[in-house]
Amino acid sequence: MMTTMRAIVLDAPGPSTALAIRDVPKPEPRHGWVLMRVEAFGINRSELHTRLGLAGPDVTFPRVLGIEAAGVIEAAPGTNLSVGSKAVAMVGGMGREFDGGYAEYTLVPERCVIPVQSELDWARLGSLPEVLQTAWGSLTVGVGLARGGTLMIRGGTSSVGMMAAILAKRMGATVLATTRRADRASELRAVGVDHVVVDDGDIADAVRRLVPGGVDGAIELVGSPTLRDTLRACRAGGTTCFTGMLSNQWIVERFYPIEFIPTGVRLTAYGGSAGNLPGEVISDVATAIHRGEVHWPVQVYGMEDIAAAHDDMEHNRVAAKQVVVTRGR
Repeated sequence: MMTTMRAIVLDAPGPSTALAIRDVPKPEPRHGWVLMRVEAFGINRSELHTRLGLAGPDVTFPRVLGIEAAGVIEAAPGTNLSVGSKAVAMVGGMGREFDGGYAEYTLVPERCVIPVQSELDWARLGSLPEVLQTAWGSLTVGVGLARGGTLMIRGGTSSVGMMAAILAKRMGATVLATTRRADRASELRAVGVDHVVVDDGDIADAVRRLVPGGVDGAIELVGSPTLRDTLRACRAGGTTCFTGMLSNQWIVERFYPIEFIPTGVRLTAYGGSAGNLPGEVISDVATAIHRGEVHWPVQVYGMEDIAAAHDDMEHNRVAAKQVVVTRGR
């Protein structure tokens, strides 16, 4: 039996080239934890924050990064999970408090694991867990978007932004999404966006010209620099959900709520876990992608491409969900 595996290890915060592929001991099964043979893992800005040293004191080094993975359960002592079944794993301390998904095998607590039934290829299945959990939770818990409502996504070409657009369209919503680059409008329309708004930092008036009175809900993915303007795009009684920090800025300076939040507009936030995403939602979306009912763009890398993949993410070169397959492309 294998006693070692390939893993991508970060010894300390640094540039993308600090991510090194090494042979390390394969994790040993333990009670209440799940050993998964990783077939693919998504790349997320959370891992970029960790690599840049912005993740906070709960991260220790050296560390195998990765807040999500998809693969096959190899061992699950003390759980009700079935050995040999497909599953995804996400967050719950992955890649921060303990080693995560950037490896050929990962050992995670049962709470991180969701069994899935899907014929989708590993690359696209591996691209779904965290982005789907975040987009689904933002729409349902954060915004509470009603079927047929209007939604504005600030940071639309991010992977979460594109997934949120897909989910909202499946709810019958009218979707607006922003991008700083006009040449990416076609990529947004491909995932179902009805109105593309080129973001110059002040888009509330443009949104209200498209939706008089303001949208029912908005998902803020850029962060604190644009939050005030996003709130202004919502109608009274509407909701803005603060979900993402593409700007790497998450603190609102000199926050005075009465002056900052328009009268009657609700401000919420969302940050979820595996327990917030029903397995049937993953299976439903995976089936829709497999059947070609929705367009879901992915950029696939091998493990040896991890430095290039992180550099692409850091410099916003890719308008797709970035995913690494562990055993060849």
